[in-house]
Amino acid sequence: MQFELNREFIDELKEFIEQQNSEVVKAKLEDLHPMDIAEIMDELNTEEAKFLYLLLEGEKASDVLIEIPENERRRFLKVLPPELIAKQFIEYMDSDDAADVVRDLEEDMKEAVLQKIADKEQAGDIADLLEYDEESAGGLMAKELIKVNENWTVQTSLKEISKQAEDIDEIYYVYVVDDDDFLKGILSLKKLILNPTHSKIKNLIEDDIHYVKTDASHEDVAMAMERFDLVAIPVVDHIGRLKGRITIDDVVDVIREEAERDYQMVSGITGDVESGDRVWNLTRARLPWLLIGLLGGILGARVLGANEEALSKIQGIAFFIPLIAAMAGNVGVQSSSIVVQTIASGARDFDSFGKKLLKELAVGLITALVFSTLIFTYNFAFSNSMELTWAVSISLFIVIVFASLFGTTIPLILNKLKIDPALATGPFITTMNDILGLMMYMLIAKLFFNII
Repeated sequence: MQFELNREFIDELKEFIEQQNSEVVKAKLEDLHPMDIAEIMDELNTEEAKFLYLLLEGEKASDVLIEIPENERRRFLKVLPPELIAKQFIEYMDSDDAADVVRDLEEDMKEAVLQKIADKEQAGDIADLLEYDEESAGGLMAKELIKVNENWTVQTSLKEISKQAEDIDEIYYVYVVDDDDFLKGILSLKKLILNPTHSKIKNLIEDDIHYVKTDASHEDVAMAMERFDLVAIPVVDHIGRLKGRITIDDVVDVIREEAERDYQMVSGITGDVESGDRVWNLTRARLPWLLIGLLGGILGARVLGANEEALSKIQGIAFFIPLIAAMAGNVGVQSSSIVVQTIASGARDFDSFGKKLLKELAVGLITALVFSTLIFTYNFAFSNSMELTWAVSISLFIVIVFASLFGTTIPLILNKLKIDPALATGPFITTMNDILGLMMYMLIAKLFFNII
């Protein structure tokens, strides 16, 4: 039966925590999934969450810790002693999850936790993973994997696999290495079972193997696993030695985080924030793009101020300012969003910069023709000024074409410069196109009315 978190459950749980009734609280948590418990802890204050969490044991406690959002986890770990973190929680985690937890700690706390870990091999694996960039394949991988030597027989390999499997929840692939730990290929469990026990592993391996290097980005890892339909991928260093493996659940987390980050950028929010963050953190994440929007508004006002004479002399010109600005911003955002989405999906047609611009130019021309014709028809029917009718229609045509090209060009340029192209969407494109659209509109209107 699926658990449903509600206010009644939280209030009842808070009451038992306040009474320090450990047995009842443990009973209420016994059959819950780690994710459900993490959500419950999010509804409690720090002391209540600490009381509840310390009632958990072993693997369940470590699973809950991983499910807690990063920002909340950092704050929560600060109230726990290093020895408790090391011996009660880290011990039950895979190396990649353990490294994520330790990475969230302050520097002095990191050292203390690593020193308190009883299994020194595990502590060494965690320390090794911490050396890699968090956004790289090395920072994402786990050390736990199944590997056999190419010179072993099937019988020896099966014995070794049974030993190695004690520390692994799921066996996706068996990796084959040589005496120097260089990755030589993969081996299917089916071949191990069906072949004679004296067969050499080197005669059974599949050498057409897909892998990533330790410095590959998260995005590169996700693209490789999606492209080749993999549930796990090995990670090697720059000379080909096997260092670890990345599983699909880790990549799903990366894809979700990237999607959330891009959505926030499109919305004009910088940094990794969540609704549960502090007021100042939420405010600070929104201010930069809002300030750009404010600056854009001031520049737009300056453009209109510089054309005060035209606005006063040309009857009806001001009525179409919101239309020009809105169409410029909307078309630009549409173009940039499509480009950013295609880049994020790993499409290869972005190798041709000119081809993409020509394609977007064609789309812009068709869109501009449709809407400029519509506004021309409207003004022809309801306006008494043919000059205004032509000025608005031609301005809208030019603004839409320009916004399409501008919205396409900026993310492509940012991508070439190795800058996240999502920065080009949302407030940036809207603000720039609003200002440039107004400038074009006023210039064309003055030309038609001979004010220049």
